Amino acid sequence: MNTLYLLEQGCTLSLAGEILRVRKQQQLRQEVSLPTLKQILVFGTSQLSTGVIRVCLYREIRIAYLSRQGRCYGRLLPTGTDDRRLIRQQHSLGEQAQLGIARAVVQAKIHNCRVTLLRCRRRRPQPELEQPIRYLEYFAQKAARAESLEQLRGYEGAAAAQYFPALGCALTGTGFVLVERSRRPPLNPVNAMLSFGYQVLWNHVLAQIELQGMDAYAGVFHTDNNRHPALASDLLEEFRAPIIDALVLWLVNSRVVDAEQDFDYVNGGCYLNETGRRKFLGHFIQRMNEEVQIDDSTLPRWGLIERQVLRFKQFLLRPNQTYQSYRIR
Repeated sequence: MNTLYLLEQGCTLSLAGEILRVRKQQQLRQEVSLPTLKQILVFGTSQLSTGVIRVCLYREIRIAYLSRQGRCYGRLLPTGTDDRRLIRQQHSLGEQAQLGIARAVVQAKIHNCRVTLLRCRRRRPQPELEQPIRYLEYFAQKAARAESLEQLRGYEGAAAAQYFPALGCALTGTGFVLVERSRRPPLNPVNAMLSFGYQVLWNHVLAQIELQGMDAYAGVFHTDNNRHPALASDLLEEFRAPIIDALVLWLVNSRVVDAEQDFDYVNGGCYLNETGRRKFLGHFIQRMNEEVQIDDSTLPRWGLIERQVLRFKQFLLRPNQTYQSYRIR
């Protein structure tokens, strides 16, 4: 998905024919071709002209407003993008059908976490990884047989308690430690990158759900309420470890990010600063453009997200079939 990331504060985005122009204090910083664009993510205090907003709504280009730390405040969407027939089908899913999808999602999430640790062990054998790897296999099997969402959430939480400290053992960069997952706020540089990365990827999952005309608020695993697009959080789960966690490992172990220079401590939390965000997003985009082998074909990682959203949509249209989750090998 072609996305414009507005990271620098105080920029303005204007329209000139088929070109979007990013300026700061009258200086041109970037030009983007409008026909190739699918989404704009605005971090912080940049401004979009009325002409830009109007043409984005007309062309169904999503606009998301986020804090500088990556938290999404809201999105601008054109009218008439929902498929009412599809949404009715989505809302009519029974409890057992929802539980079946949730099982597949959580089992795939735990499986992908385990494979991530196995890859770490292949690169650098560590005794500390052996027990978490065994536990993750156990919890993936338990998740496949969970009899309720509550039970499933318990297995997911237990798996996370094993996974994140083990992921921390695989970090070799100076100043980077992960003992446990902290979210609101993230308390150290590793958690800051994980939170930022998950939020950015969540926006891309949400955009694909919107493009397919589904109700992003009607989830199957996360709490369903009027303020949280739960389905985006559901479908994100399968991609956390293979995309964001793997990227964070590479950024740290390759010494791309600096624990002192690329992070700020604000209001009791730790966050990527502007330099850190630029580094992270640059390598995130590069990673998402890389092609991976899937079944008998190859496609960029962007395509993996679209593929899973389409699989969920196909399940809604043919609920007698099973939802196929994304698992790495």
